[in-house]
Amino acid sequence: MVTVYISVDLRRLVYERAQGCCEYCLLPELAGFSVHQYDHIIAQKHGGTTSPKNLALACPFCNRRKGSDIAAIDSATGKLVRLFDPRRNIWAAHFQLVDAQIVPLTRIGRATTHLLQFNLPTRIEERALLMKTGLFKKLI
Repeated sequence: MVTVYISVDLRRLVYERAQGCCEYCLLPELAGFSVHQYDHIIAQKHGGTTSPKNLALACPFCNRRKGSDIAAIDSATGKLVRLFDPRRNIWAAHFQLVDAQIVPLTRIGRATTHLLQFNLPTRIEERALLMKTGLFKKLI
């Protein structure tokens, strides 16, 4: 894998735009055990660029699960569906936070939730604890 240089200014823009939270699962970087990463929404191998419109802030868990994927199978229909794109989509149109669970509202939401495993018991427990302490706030 080729390491791509992302300028300090571009990293700052992406971080500030995301308010320091993962743009997929909403985990705040300040509450995590490692720094968030800069995700190419469309991977370079698929023609994605290193530009503001193609970068998202992602926690390490979401970034590892997503990898270079741009689509996943919708569990309800069995069809291939593109993943949630933080630059093109509004989080609240595809997901809803119910207690500490991220509930998908659309086929894009279902495919993304399944691929990124938002609702593993450990992830729900982590969100619940962070919500209880006030470190996890719904920013949308």
